[in-house]
Amino acid sequence: MKLLLASNSPRRKELLSQLGYTFDVVKINADESYPEDLKPSQIAEYVSENKAECFNVEENEILLTSDTIVAVDNKILLKPKDEKEAFEMLKNLSGKTHQVFTAFTIKTKNFKTSKTSKTDVIFSPMTDEEIQFYIRHFKPLDKAGSYGIQEWMGMAKIKNISGSFYAVMGLPVDLVYEELKKQNCFPNNF
Repeated sequence: MKLLLASNSPRRKELLSQLGYTFDVVKINADESYPEDLKPSQIAEYVSENKAECFNVEENEILLTSDTIVAVDNKILLKPKDEKEAFEMLKNLSGKTHQVFTAFTIKTKNFKTSKTSKTDVIFSPMTDEEIQFYIRHFKPLDKAGSYGIQEWMGMAKIKNISGSFYAVMGLPVDLVYEELKKQNCFPNNF
């Protein structure tokens, strides 16, 4: 099976490579909006499935799509549009527990499945100076919730996580591996 990753996320590419897979990256132009009545726990999977529906899979191909959202106090935090919005998001996360929902969809010519991973993340309180330092040095505009768990913010300000560290990075690799294995898609030299 030829594995196709529909993502420009450097973190997803890195995680899938570290899992031992060789894959091609494909571009999908999908609408990432979602119905307003969806619960935070349903949004990432809805968007991931929508991405998969926009791609025609050939015989012997397996497509992997994914999406991540952050939710705090039932408010959805996607990728910030600018540094001001990133600051507001991080200020809102300061000293609170929030949820990260990362979903993925695996699609072949005759099969499709989606799964969602939920991780609870607890941030320590953050000063305005710490938030500005992080935004200035780590440029989090391409990350849901305005932070990367693998960067300074995760090292310095996350008190606890309950769930998958890798799902917070952008891909629940344990679940992805199990689903790919079911489709006879294994890491290189397995």
